Amino acid sequence: MAASSDADAVRLYPELAGLITLRDSGWRFLPVDTADGRPVELDGFRAWPGGYVDGLRIYSATNVLGIRTAPDEPPSVVWEMVDTLPEVIAALLALPVPWDRLAPRLATASAPTLWVPQPVRPAR
Repeated sequence: MAASSDADAVRLYPELAGLITLRDSGWRFLPVDTADGRPVELDGFRAWPGGYVDGLRIYSATNVLGIRTAPDEPPSVVWEMVDTLPEVIAALLALPVPWDRLAPRLATASAPTLWVPQPVRPAR
């Protein structure tokens, strides 16, 4: 997105400023749509060297999940926050890099495993 497009978007929707900051620091975003193409959420992530992953799931400007997972087997959650978009983005930007001595490392939960669709077998 060009700088003028970013400025126009932020003028219309100020909460996008934080998402642009994340994007510019290496985050990638994937919209999640319903079967008929309506957006229902926006997911974002940043993968760190060593297998740590920061994630963001946006359902609305007031219902946002931020998470960091560790590369354990199975993956574990070492940081999590549910709040408004600006609050979660600020917390993610303030989160130390995974190898920093102050970075969270204690597993608080198991991370969800990735669901992989299985091929549909025809009925006999």
